[in-house]
Amino acid sequence: MRFGIDFGTTRIVVAAVDRGNYPLVSFDCPDGSSRDWFPALAAFSVDSASERAYGWDAWAKQAEPGWATVRSLKRLLGETGPETPIRIGPHLFPALALYRELATALRHALLSRSNLSLPHGEALEIILGVPAHANSNQRFLTAEAFRLAGFEVLAMLNEPSAAAIEYGHRQKLTRDRILVYDLGGGTFDASIVALSETERSVLASEGIATLGGDEFDLVLAEMALESLGLDHTSLSQQQWFLLLEACREKKEALHPNSRKIEIDTEGILEPALRSTLPVSEFYERAWPLVAETLHATSDLIQQWGGLETLEAVYVTGGGSELPLISRQLREHFSRKVKRSAYMRAATAIGLAIHADHQSGYTLSERFHQFFGVWREADQGRRITFDPIFEKGLPLPAAGAAPLLIERHYRPVHNIGHFRFLESTRITLDHQPAGEITYWDEILFPFDPLVENAPDLAAIPVAHSSRAHHCQILERYLCDAGGRVTVEIHNLSTGYRRLYPLARWGRNSEPVTLGPNPSKRKTRKAPSA
Repeated sequence: MRFGIDFGTTRIVVAAVDRGNYPLVSFDCPDGSSRDWFPALAAFSVDSASERAYGWDAWAKQAEPGWATVRSLKRLLGETGPETPIRIGPHLFPALALYRELATALRHALLSRSNLSLPHGEALEIILGVPAHANSNQRFLTAEAFRLAGFEVLAMLNEPSAAAIEYGHRQKLTRDRILVYDLGGGTFDASIVALSETERSVLASEGIATLGGDEFDLVLAEMALESLGLDHTSLSQQQWFLLLEACREKKEALHPNSRKIEIDTEGILEPALRSTLPVSEFYERAWPLVAETLHATSDLIQQWGGLETLEAVYVTGGGSELPLISRQLREHFSRKVKRSAYMRAATAIGLAIHADHQSGYTLSERFHQFFGVWREADQGRRITFDPIFEKGLPLPAAGAAPLLIERHYRPVHNIGHFRFLESTRITLDHQPAGEITYWDEILFPFDPLVENAPDLAAIPVAHSSRAHHCQILERYLCDAGGRVTVEIHNLSTGYRRLYPLARWGRNSEPVTLGPNPSKRKTRKAPSA
């Protein structure tokens, strides 16, 4: 059976492919209810590293003593490699193992604790959603975790693209251009998508990788503590988690006529206290976050011909349910704004539609950042940036041959020191700019005498006449999911190596999870 899986920061939403229909999968919850999402939660026993729980099982552990509950695990994807140790309480866990266990828990829930009736042994074929600006590391870890959990990963799709597929399918559009405003739990993306009868083509995208519904929860939690005369440093990790969850529930319950927010700390603090906050004050504090998304959206619209060239600004993502966001979007974009009927589920439904080989839709995706490598020039006297894959370059269609870029040269050093990165912009003098994401450094032996060296990092880089007599071939491959690999081949000696380009984190310091209120630099609210 085929599914679309929106692996969100706070919720995992699954839509099934069922004979031209795309129903949401609902899961059995510990309280006896049924919900159409699976929590992206992990819970860990403080006393035993072997006792762990995920999803709804982790949800049930949140109030139990001796357990540490961690929300928004997906936030770590861009900063960790498969073996990066994550510290939770006194224990360390490899990052990939945590994501694989979360995906395994989801698979178990699909098979035995959902409204599905699947034959024993049936393959679970999936298309995964990822943020439009997800880097190679995030894409690799996401796909690998689900593959190791027993899913057959057919493809990966950018979340705004999936939402555009859902919009075009529901509206029965044959030709239009829309902008998708997608504010999820942990990320924001704005994408311009051209729709035709059978194709959805992503023209451009901008995003903020560290802004989502989580940031609004943090603002509300900080306001609650301030009103009670407390500081987050006085809370344990479990108390902070419970407070954030209480604030998230209150935030999601807001409607346009709400005037106050009451946050009860019973079960969180001892003694229990109650914080009462005016909604207007919360909106004032949250406004700079909204302003950041509006700034990115407006810039993208102006770059592509202005608002009049768009059929609609399609609003989706669980974070977009906040009434403040709808109000501000309508002030900026007037009647062009169309809110999704499935704010939290549009992406999963679009992924399922794309997974349905009978739907008849094709998708054209593009690189949303420049991907390249630092190189030495003038025999090492200066450094230049070589953009391997340009921003805006179309990605291959699902099932098509990967993109192939080659570089040929004769090296001058005994060891090649490759430093890969992604950037949102390139300056006029061809240097990376904007948001820059660095990757692991790769060392490759150019000199035949060091090809079998056990530790290239221990050998000083130096000029080598033997290396200069060798011919080097670099072959970069990018698949439909945006994942990049490079094969480096010494054509003169036959020595070659293949590297998936992701941040492996072999020497990373442990990532410690705990209370970490957001301290974003944001724009001020406009004066009244």
